[in-house]
Amino acid sequence: MSPRAATPPVPAATDPALIRNFCIIAHIDHGKSTLADRMLGITGVVSDRDMRAQYLDRMDIERERGITIKSQAVRMPWQVGDTSYALNMIDTPGHVDFSYEVSRSLAACEGAILLVDAAQGIEAQTLANLYLALENDLEIIPVLNKIDLPAAEPEKYARELAELIGGSPDDVLKVSGKTGLGVEDLLDRVVERIPAPVGDANAPARAMIFDSVYDSYRGVVTYVRMVDGRLNPRERIQMLSTKANHEILEIGVSAPEPTPSKGLSVGEVGYLITGVKDVRQSKVGDTVTTAAKPATEALPGYTEPLPMVFSGLYPIDGSDYPELREALDKLKLSDASLVYEPETSVALGFGFRCGFLGLLHLEIITERLQREFGLDLIATAPSVIYEVTTEDRKTVTVTNPSEFPTGAKISEVREPMVRAAILAPKDYVGTIMELCQSRRGALLGMEYLGEDRVEIRYNMPLGEIVFDFFDQLKSKTAGYASLDYEPVGDQAADLVKVDILLQGEQVDAFSAIVHRDKAYAYGVLMTGRLRELIPRQQFEVPIQAAIGARIIARESIRAMRKDVLAKCYGGDISRKRKLLEKQKEGKKRMKMVGRVEVPQEAFIAALSGDVEKKDKK
Repeated sequence: MSPRAATPPVPAATDPALIRNFCIIAHIDHGKSTLADRMLGITGVVSDRDMRAQYLDRMDIERERGITIKSQAVRMPWQVGDTSYALNMIDTPGHVDFSYEVSRSLAACEGAILLVDAAQGIEAQTLANLYLALENDLEIIPVLNKIDLPAAEPEKYARELAELIGGSPDDVLKVSGKTGLGVEDLLDRVVERIPAPVGDANAPARAMIFDSVYDSYRGVVTYVRMVDGRLNPRERIQMLSTKANHEILEIGVSAPEPTPSKGLSVGEVGYLITGVKDVRQSKVGDTVTTAAKPATEALPGYTEPLPMVFSGLYPIDGSDYPELREALDKLKLSDASLVYEPETSVALGFGFRCGFLGLLHLEIITERLQREFGLDLIATAPSVIYEVTTEDRKTVTVTNPSEFPTGAKISEVREPMVRAAILAPKDYVGTIMELCQSRRGALLGMEYLGEDRVEIRYNMPLGEIVFDFFDQLKSKTAGYASLDYEPVGDQAADLVKVDILLQGEQVDAFSAIVHRDKAYAYGVLMTGRLRELIPRQQFEVPIQAAIGARIIARESIRAMRKDVLAKCYGGDISRKRKLLEKQKEGKKRMKMVGRVEVPQEAFIAALSGDVEKKDKK
């Protein structure tokens, strides 16, 4: 513990001049959580005995993967001279899929620490988060982390950072989150540079909800940032958007464990517990005020997140559908960017169509549903939103290939576009351009951020990014490239729906909307994959890929045959022929009445691409 750290527990600060609210923003894996750990140790809010790596990452999945998924707020005491300050820090995620968490954290702060790895330099998400912070008019403190690494080049990257945000390379602080070097100077810089929160202490209370989580014992725990007035325990509060009234059972600060206090006043960041179990009553971005003297004007909330990728989530056991609905309701509370609505599939039964901010978001939500709620799920192939216009001027919004209009003549299909920014060493420029052009990308420009780093900007269809673009980009650039993208509207494209037919019957779960040039490749891939996965039947099963009524690819699963000639020893050929004809008739009749059952494992493997070659003899 530093000699300047106050002794916990932290008293509730009432003077806004002694409060500093800030967050740490950076690209994924640049050391935000390690630096946060070091700050917790130096300020003394977590003792050495209780300390563990990634202290603020509460989920097992965060610790295993080494990534932050949820923002976490924590209050720390810090002394400069004879004055004790209360520092409210929010540790934010770094991955592009969780940028909505970052935007909500920025709205609750006056300043941000922009953290850059001294061995890797500026990355795509560093820039994206910096622009988000500048849009919120935050004070930026540039910091280079990991300066203790042998590969660190602090002077070079300090110049890059200074050029990016303006100022001198000498203003860039050099710290090591691992050893603690320079972290005390950084806390002093936070107190010196970040402005104190501004608000009217005598006005009606207004607090912004920037996060909330569900506790199975205590109900909804709401995290707020006070803007005006004061909230006290046992006071009745009102949510401005829903007009719902509740009583505050507990109010306090996270230091970093929940610590009850006598109330929250201007500029403070803390939590409220009202005992409410209904997760829809605590909407992120809503304004909390007192019921006795309510505020009339709500605080400017957040823009609603736009889902980029859609996927269907279905329980393997149909009876788990109510549990899946309840689980999604609870996850929606801790992840406001999740969007879902019920849907049914002929092949998979009842489930939900879910919207995600990206593929990692989809993967994390699916894994959390399986781990935290014990559900076994199938996720259908990810897709994006298309606008389809038919010749009779009707426009249909398609989030699922099964919604694609059939039978009507289509005059235009519009697909969402994104502006992608890729940062990489200059040696990989050719490889990246080749990959982007193969995904129908249009080059917008290139810019060198230093002597050996380049930013390449492309306009690309979102549908080309959501499958395996990021994996391909990482493998082709030895892991050095980083990607950030933002939506830029839509454009018309030559897109078609490819259906997969089993014995002439369409299986909706395997349908896809693809560009006409790639339709044949998709048809060949899926028919080949299903031929390996579906067990042989008593009759031959054709697997076909079709665009409308036109078949573009076909595979057949051969019938299992009984050796009906086994009992014929010699004798006339007509006897054998009669037995074979009889068998052929039986197979034909069976094919007319037989249905092909696709096993659940085949669905999972075909949609995830895990196909093992099986011996079909």
